[in-house]
Amino acid sequence: MSFPRAFALLCCLTSLLPGAQRPAPPDTFDGWVNQLTADWIRDPATGADSAASSGEDDEASSLWSEGLQARRDRRLRLAKEGLAGLARWPGEGLSPAQRVSAAMLRWQLERVVEAAAFDDHQNLALFEQRRGLHVALVESLTERASWRRSSDVTRYLARLTRFAPRLDEGLGLARASAQRGFVPPRFILERVQTQLRMFLDHAPAANPLATTLGERMKAIEGLAPEAQAEALAKARTLVAEEIRPAYQRVLAWVEDVLPGAAQEAGWNRLPQGAEAYAAALRGFTTTELGAAEIHAIGRREVARLEAEAEEILRQLGHTGGTFNERMAKATQGPLVEAADPRAELIARYTEYIRDAEQRSAGLFNRRPLAPVEVRRVPPLTERVASAYYTVPPPDGSRPGIFWVPLPGNVFFYGARMRSLAYHEAVPGHHFQLAIQQEQRDLPRFRARRTFGGISAHSEGWGLYAERLAVEQGWYAGDPVGKLGAIGSELFRARRLVVDTGLHTLGWTREQAIAYGISAAEVERYITNPGQACSYMIGMLRILEIRERARAALGAAFSLPDFHDAVLTTGSVPLAVLEQVVADWTAARRKSAP
Repeated sequence: MSFPRAFALLCCLTSLLPGAQRPAPPDTFDGWVNQLTADWIRDPATGADSAASSGEDDEASSLWSEGLQARRDRRLRLAKEGLAGLARWPGEGLSPAQRVSAAMLRWQLERVVEAAAFDDHQNLALFEQRRGLHVALVESLTERASWRRSSDVTRYLARLTRFAPRLDEGLGLARASAQRGFVPPRFILERVQTQLRMFLDHAPAANPLATTLGERMKAIEGLAPEAQAEALAKARTLVAEEIRPAYQRVLAWVEDVLPGAAQEAGWNRLPQGAEAYAAALRGFTTTELGAAEIHAIGRREVARLEAEAEEILRQLGHTGGTFNERMAKATQGPLVEAADPRAELIARYTEYIRDAEQRSAGLFNRRPLAPVEVRRVPPLTERVASAYYTVPPPDGSRPGIFWVPLPGNVFFYGARMRSLAYHEAVPGHHFQLAIQQEQRDLPRFRARRTFGGISAHSEGWGLYAERLAVEQGWYAGDPVGKLGAIGSELFRARRLVVDTGLHTLGWTREQAIAYGISAAEVERYITNPGQACSYMIGMLRILEIRERARAALGAAFSLPDFHDAVLTTGSVPLAVLEQVVADWTAARRKSAP
């Protein structure tokens, strides 16, 4: 039996076990939360949960369920109603798990309300190089949806009919914001211009929206060749007559605003830029740390990590040149000897993950049911992408995926490959997010991050996974690998400095690059302010919470049990995690001999 069928069957069987969730009465806290969640993800046109039928996460599915502004307006209304509704459920009447849900829900809904004041700032990201609409809509159709039955083809074609209207609405919002002075920097528009031209370079028959359908239909049992041909012909027609013209309209707008676009990058150049960036930092770090404090933390951590790296560099004999030059030389690793080394690099990443799975056995009691595999980032975004992870869909139709960009002659290779595999896959995001989704006792909004991800927790855990490998001696006998791991953490510390520098101190793109961050990464922070700060702030807080528990419990402290407490709680704001672990610690002290 193939993995998708076997895992889907396992999920179905698991849902029948006594511990599986059952519908809660609507007049209870759980019932109220379930209703709010259902309203949040429901397709207004059909009243159905489209994510349940497509095997997608809630956010990917919502791209197609309604217009962009209608979705914003509806969610703002629901967020305000949800915050008002929380008053019906005082904490003393809730169980510990419900109190965690209430605290998390309050925090997330408050962020929705806060962000609504900065729609123009958010519209800057409608067409950006990593997750802009012209990218997200394609990836949603070609990479994220499940393909198991003929109804999936029907759904795919229905979404193709909505593709051009979504793109056009995004264009209208971006154009209106631009008229109010919210125009992306010139170099971001140039990246988008290149991507739009790449999409338009494909003839309709060779367009990925058509070729993906052709390939995926072959795997659907019982789908007649005539039906496949008819569906493919319809897809090609939609691409030719509706979708390509919509891309041409976006390209025309980009080329119209490009000559007047500025080189300045930070949000401090924009109306209400300081307020919008402060809100972004709250959302991404889940703390009240201001930009100046985060900048200072970054400087402190950079100094600490550069000192650690210097010690190893001297041991390896790298003493000449600047620090960055010596780090690059020491960690670049051996070149892959192949005309096209992509397959070998993916195999190497896979080997690191399998080794990490074995090493993790003594550190984790819980592990995901779903496997994880490594794949190449799709070509449309590969040249501007960072590595990332996608959680397996709830229906088990595909594994967790660690996506690696491998464009042209520039590859993710060398001494940092191990730490990247630990961060994105094992024991990082795959352990964290797959375990979270597989739990039957978490409400849906927590298991599937319905109201938004908690970046400080998820990215903090990914960086914590990298640090854990160093702490546990996984790099014993491999000083170059350890140097690569320190370099990866140093990269996150520098991002605290760069992100705050760009958006509050007037740093230019060139200043940020000179500080030791690649151009693609700098441009990532320019289009998604504050997100880069979540990694190091999250990791430092998780470490602080862990050491506080270790000090309180002494010999009774168990690292695997601590990991259970963190992972089974799911992605929550750092203050909520702190309280969860404090309660866990108190319970442990009470039961300890």
